[in-house]
Amino acid sequence: MVMIRNVVQQALSTGYLTLEAEAQLRQMLTKRYDIEDLKAFMNLQQAAMTGIVKQESRELFHSQVCSVH
Repeated sequence: MVMIRNVVQQALSTGYLTLEAEAQLRQMLTKRYDIEDLKAFMNLQQAAMTGIVKQESRELFHSQVCSVH
């Protein structure tokens, strides 16, 4: 069984959160998870906010917005 912390570790090690991993996290967060998974998810949020981890979804959004203007 894949846990939140495994997906987070992959994103932190690569510096990139793919669309697939983001969807996986959304799905996992709707189910029961333990405190270690919650801590891992909070670490990922912090890493994304500080630019340590890039999000594919944000990159796609920005490229679409820039191509419109």
